[in-house]
Amino acid sequence: MTDEREGRLARWIEQIEHNAFGAIYGAITVLALLMAMGHSATDPITTAAILFGSVLAITRAKAFAQISADAAHHRAAFGWAEVRAGWRHAQPTLIAANIPTLLIALAATGAYSAETAIDLSQVFAILLLAVYGFSIGWVIYRRVLPGLLHGAFTGAIGLALALLKFVLH
Repeated sequence: MTDEREGRLARWIEQIEHNAFGAIYGAITVLALLMAMGHSATDPITTAAILFGSVLAITRAKAFAQISADAAHHRAAFGWAEVRAGWRHAQPTLIAANIPTLLIALAATGAYSAETAIDLSQVFAILLLAVYGFSIGWVIYRRVLPGLLHGAFTGAIGLALALLKFVLH
């Protein structure tokens, strides 16, 4: 392997390590919120705002809870450096909501229905889970089969939430 290729691989692995928690947490949060919303949303802009705002609130709550728990564990006050680090750690959670929010907001143009937007958002979240699951399996084992198994398992979590939404609504 060339040094350049090894460097790209190392950067990719670092990105997976940095973003995996937030992307998976964010995708599952999006699916859970969409399940709670149902298909009865009549205004896509309001639905998109509720989705993004809810993920933002959950993301901020998670970051603040982690910062507070770390401060209590270390028995030390936290400052802006800890707040910034907490926010950087939480950003991938919020990023996972961007595409579903955009897909739902675009339904307001009439290009497709709000129900289609919610379905597309679920597909995106499931695919995000599968891709991160595969990436994690590959990073751990450096083989395709474990990556595929991790991807299938992680994607199945999202698929189960989407199926539950279908059954409930």
